[in-house]
Amino acid sequence: QVQLVESGGGLVQAGGSLRLSCAASGLTFSNYAMSWFRLAPGKEREFVATTTWWGGITSYADSVKGRFTISRDTAKNTVYLQMNSLKPEDTAVYYCALRRSGATTDRAAYDYWGQGTQVTVSS
Repeated sequence: QVQLVESGGGLVQAGGSLRLSCAASGLTFSNYAMSWFRLAPGKEREFVATTTWWGGITSYADSVKGRFTISRDTAKNTVYLQMNSLKPEDTAVYYCALRRSGATTDRAAYDYWGQGTQVTVSS
């Protein structure tokens, strides 16, 4: 059973930084992509960033490009989201997701989801 466990959320002032982690367990396959999505009040869950597991090819939403960095530690089966220059509009629940295939921004294509971690950015 694949499990994804996020950590690292919290309250931060605008301009600050946070690093989210997502640890994956129960993996019995080797070709997959991991991504971060977020859900803000009154909005749909939106794509934030993705990385292929092998090769580490990344892609970002325009709204976070240049401020957020996705990375992975293959030995620890963990993906990270380093968030810098945070803005109040980044406030959301952040979810880690895994897809048993290539990376995509389509949330419907993901097979497994974490429970989410709250990020709140105060102005």
